[in-house]
Amino acid sequence: MISLLHSTNAYRSMKGEVSLSTLMVFPDAKNLRALLKECAKAFFGADNARRNALIEEESFSDCIVLPRAGAKFTVEDAARVIDESLLVPVEEEKKLFVFDAFDTASQLVQNKLLKILEEPPQGVYFLLGASGEGAVLPTVLSRVRKIVVPPFGEEEIMSALVRNHGAEKEAARAAAASGGVYALAEELLAGGENFRFAERLFAGEELEKLCREAEKIKDKNALFAALSLTARDLLLYRTGQERFASLKGAKVKTLAADYHEGALLAAARYIREAERGARFNASLRQCLYTLGLKILEEKAKWQKLS
Repeated sequence: MISLLHSTNAYRSMKGEVSLSTLMVFPDAKNLRALLKECAKAFFGADNARRNALIEEESFSDCIVLPRAGAKFTVEDAARVIDESLLVPVEEEKKLFVFDAFDTASQLVQNKLLKILEEPPQGVYFLLGASGEGAVLPTVLSRVRKIVVPPFGEEEIMSALVRNHGAEKEAARAAAASGGVYALAEELLAGGENFRFAERLFAGEELEKLCREAEKIKDKNALFAALSLTARDLLLYRTGQERFASLKGAKVKTLAADYHEGALLAAARYIREAERGARFNASLRQCLYTLGLKILEEKAKWQKLS
């Protein structure tokens, strides 16, 4: 993963002239903190092993990482930032504050930090991270330099998975479904049940029972990514482009033969709709059950038309 992070425009930007306040938008929320710490190492100069180790442990005196891992940024954290920014650096000539998952901070917290983000004390820098900018206040965005880190390429993800986990065939499938997000690719690699569920849904197996079983799947994002990839690959088989498909085998080919291209295009749209519903706290079981019904109805409709 480190080699992927070092390949980003965000990491490279921290090795040159750095803005006083920088926001990095990185879609991989799980690895956002790791990216920010690698960028912090580059900011101070990545050639100091002791300092790098302390930054990694979040114990370097001149690099303050907030909030604590797994927590939300609080008003108390913001007050600490304002107080500590007035203290001179201990070891370096500059001090860096790193804010993880800033898009989850409340409006109250973001507003409290506005002035200091715009006019930091001398020698003080801010590095903010967010998995999306939608929840970051416009007033914050206007005070920072924004760097958007694009999703990784499929080949980059696959190479990293193979390096870290082996299993080249499964890595290719996970990379193809990940949308360029490494954490999601790892979830897909570990969770073969996501692809098995997708195949069973398109096969029309006992829908109600299948959807009850899906409640045990931990990562909804990985599940919908597997569903989307399955719909795409079935369409590739149907249109004679199976050489481009990530899913291989007689079962996929048999499934594809049962579907018309129109039904698979509609299925891809229904999957996106179901994913949006599940994201906004709708029942996963109900979303999947409705999705399954729609897919099977499209299948039957197109079979009658053919």
